[in-house]
Amino acid sequence: MSEKYTVAFLGLGHMGGPMAANLARAGHRVVGFDVVPAALEAARANGIPVAENAAGAVAGADVVLTMFPSGRHVLDAYRGTDGGPGLLAAAAQGTMFLDCSTINVDEARDAAQLALDAGHRSADAPVSGGVVGAEAGTLTFMVGGGADDFEAVKPLLEAMGKRIVHCGGHGAGQAAKVCNNLILGVSMIAVSEAFVLGEELGLTHQALFDVASAASGQCWALTTNCPVPGPVPTSPANRDYQPGFAGALMAKDLNLAVNALNSTGVAGRMGPLAAEIYDTFAAEGGAGRDFSAIITHIREKSGTAPHMAATAHDDGSPE
Repeated sequence: MSEKYTVAFLGLGHMGGPMAANLARAGHRVVGFDVVPAALEAARANGIPVAENAAGAVAGADVVLTMFPSGRHVLDAYRGTDGGPGLLAAAAQGTMFLDCSTINVDEARDAAQLALDAGHRSADAPVSGGVVGAEAGTLTFMVGGGADDFEAVKPLLEAMGKRIVHCGGHGAGQAAKVCNNLILGVSMIAVSEAFVLGEELGLTHQALFDVASAASGQCWALTTNCPVPGPVPTSPANRDYQPGFAGALMAKDLNLAVNALNSTGVAGRMGPLAAEIYDTFAAEGGAGRDFSAIITHIREKSGTAPHMAATAHDDGSPE
């Protein structure tokens, strides 16, 4: 493959659209496709040529990059549905299939095997960093695949992200993503429960933040994505919990973690409980809110509301 690639970018949603635009800005030739007309229009507005269908986008591509909602979508697209040819059949021999979706580890390995059996190359590279990271080109990519394939896709990933980690063989990128988000989901619930408890005990948000952020409770969910407004001005809590990383996506990723726990026999307890909590949160209005809005869910289930003490200065005056 040449230094500048021809990329078929399939899946131009809130994440995929900005990622495709960053590839084009880096000098790669990008041809996009999405089944949602609005996504196609947004891509055109960003200067991305769009094909009439997925097969048209794939024709002549060095790399087929997919950003799909689920593993079923990836596998169906690779194989084809309703008797129609899939992406693997439409691509020239030796094409790199780079899947940046977040899917089950087993599905990622199945997709890789399908690509290899069809005479192609394959890597999985799920992302972390949300829409903000996609727009800014600061995503983290967790890559699974052979060493040569990692080196081949690295220039593409560097055009869309700032941290690229080779995690191991096929499926290892998805494994790293699911383990990371298991930590994130559980820790955000813990941080949120602590703030609600602090409110009931009369602590200000700032006082609890000042202690925990410099003590053993320190974590990303507290110091970067703090679930209460004030202590971290850039957190979604200061924007009425506009995502960010939406509650529905956290619920999805935690369920992927539960699938992995079940398939491996790991006796996880916090992961399934966190998945249950986020499933309920998403079903009860939190799907489109930032996942840190889980704190509002905890308050509702507790029958409490933020106290004035929680948002007051140490001298008792409101902020």
